[in-house]
Amino acid sequence: VQVVESGGGLVQPGGSLRLSCIASGFTFSDYDMSWYRQGPGKEREWVATFTSIGRTTGYADSVKGRFSISRDNAKNTVYLQMNALKPEDTAGYYCNARRGFVDYWGQGTQVTVSS
Repeated sequence: VQVVESGGGLVQPGGSLRLSCIASGFTFSDYDMSWYRQGPGKEREWVATFTSIGRTTGYADSVKGRFSISRDNAKNTVYLQMNALKPEDTAGYYCNARRGFVDYWGQGTQVTVSS
């Protein structure tokens, strides 16, 4: 199993980034896909989810209206489009695949929002 994030970097406040997460080794379409983040000195927090069944999405209040999660099952990839970035969005961003009690995590990609 592999879960690999990419797309992080340094961006100015108000800017945008698009994170990608490509997965392999399991049936991607059967798993709920989520993004989490962990800022400096903070606990890991949930950001967004795109479910496998029903294909519904959900967002943390802190990112609602600014971030958008999408998935392409044909490419085994989930995306996180981040707009209107704020310094408080600075964090390591982690991709998660979950089905029942099975969890797979990536190694994360760093997003730094600073002028």
